[in-house]
Amino acid sequence: MHGGERIAEVLKAQGVEFLFTLCGGHISPILVAAKQRGIRVIDTRHEVTAVFAADAVARLTGRPGVAAVTAGPGVTNTITAVKNAQIAQSPVVLLGGAAPTALTGRGALQDIDQMALFRPHVKWAKAVGRVKDLAPAVERAFAESLSGTPGPVFVECPVDLLYEEALVRDLYGAKGDGKSRGGRNLADRAVQFYLDWHVNRLFAGADQPHTSTKIVAAPPAPDPAKVARVAQKLAQAERPLLLVGSQALLDAPNAAALADAVEALGVPVYLSGMARGLLGQGHELQMRHQRRNALREADLVILAGVVCDFRLDYGRHIRQGATLISANRSRADLTKNRRPDIGLLADAGLFLRELAAKAPGPGRWSDWRAQLRRRDEEREGEIVEQSLQPTDKVNPLHLCREIEQKLGKETILVADGGDFVGTASYIISPRGPLTWLDPGAFGTLGVGAGFALGAKLCRPDAEVWILYGDGSVGYSLSEYDTFVRHGIPVIGVVGNDAGWTQIAREQVEMLGDAVGTVLAHTDYHRVAEGFGAVGLRLDDPELAGEVLSQAQSAAAGGKPVLVNAILGKTDFRKGSISM
Repeated sequence: MHGGERIAEVLKAQGVEFLFTLCGGHISPILVAAKQRGIRVIDTRHEVTAVFAADAVARLTGRPGVAAVTAGPGVTNTITAVKNAQIAQSPVVLLGGAAPTALTGRGALQDIDQMALFRPHVKWAKAVGRVKDLAPAVERAFAESLSGTPGPVFVECPVDLLYEEALVRDLYGAKGDGKSRGGRNLADRAVQFYLDWHVNRLFAGADQPHTSTKIVAAPPAPDPAKVARVAQKLAQAERPLLLVGSQALLDAPNAAALADAVEALGVPVYLSGMARGLLGQGHELQMRHQRRNALREADLVILAGVVCDFRLDYGRHIRQGATLISANRSRADLTKNRRPDIGLLADAGLFLRELAAKAPGPGRWSDWRAQLRRRDEEREGEIVEQSLQPTDKVNPLHLCREIEQKLGKETILVADGGDFVGTASYIISPRGPLTWLDPGAFGTLGVGAGFALGAKLCRPDAEVWILYGDGSVGYSLSEYDTFVRHGIPVIGVVGNDAGWTQIAREQVEMLGDAVGTVLAHTDYHRVAEGFGAVGLRLDDPELAGEVLSQAQSAAAGGKPVLVNAILGKTDFRKGSISM
């Protein structure tokens, strides 16, 4: 059994269904062995997409997503996606090829110090040095990625650990001058002696069997005494508010139980990140607008997997007199920028489930909920009114309302963009738990194709939509080739306003120059057609519903689709940049 097969055995034992990759000779044995064991190998057009896809698998299943990429530029191409996974706290296992161990630092192909690059951006990194250590290292990678606060891990797998021993010995035996060993000079014999010793060391103990067992990590439980204190504080509150973030959904299999707990609490709630859609569409407890005003009025605020970072103005959105409760798996995030009155170092979702069992119940705070609901409805009315205003092309608010009407109960939405996606977040409602994927706090563009790829593979019966900005679509448009080759019928909608509009709004007003923010009404749909997908252009607002229905029909027939929606300009999100 060669090294690639040893790694594939561990992947199989861990329940891995998909291995995302872009091929390279350094990792070929892993890919072939994985395929032989029934793991579906999905090759992408850029390594960053492979890691984004693995990230999506992790978010939707709660199990680590896995990507394998070749050495040098293969691994460096993944850094953005790895960092995004770290900040989003997604358990991702990245397997990276590497130059032959005996040639490290000697100018071998694609040989760089990969460990120095990855250590700051992963929970755990390991450079494997012997064949016998491959399987234990990969197995530990799964454990590390899931424990405590989940995150990405990196395992460096040198090429000479992955191939058959005989082939590796031939490789190193060919380093002499081609003459018989007896005819070589002393220097050649010394080199060959070292290489023989080195190969013996690489394969020492490789015949020892290794049995991999599936890694399971229980979510960290909250302190029962603190849960009881929170329940007591909640019972005394008159205007409580709950904020639920992505981290509360890390325990993905229990998403439905979390939704039941939030409903049982009866506290008005704002959902963000992966928590969007937790309560379904139009739930009476969920508020979508005027969150800052609500936080200023609340007398008790519960942050469930939410950090006091730029999104909460570093904690300043919450008034000083309010009782602040925070549950977070990360000790650093628990107290970042503002220390809570009661802090629970625990899984936020599990905390809410336990709190619901002790809390006073949903019958309270009806006046407070009604006050917030009235404000929400007023804002909804304003948005509807703005969506009816004519623009020179398609009003983006109108387009988002048309998309909202097309979505089914199983739809998964992937958000990849700035201004258009920000507009969509006000209008489009995810239909259920784990049906919204966005990059998270890192604000990364380019996640669209990878997230959609992972989502559609995990939920083949769901309709998967990518909401693209015309800036972000440039990062992953080539992955329509991947969608076509692998039969992944996703629907992409490009909000094409010919610019990096979220940046231009502020830049032009403050600096008086649009430099670097101007794009064109490019025919992105024709690019998708060139890859074998269905491309549709939408520039007439009255045809929006019809074109979107065509897209759905094509996807239902097994074809990936890209709708190129030519947008007019609005000032809907003026002043929306936050840092």
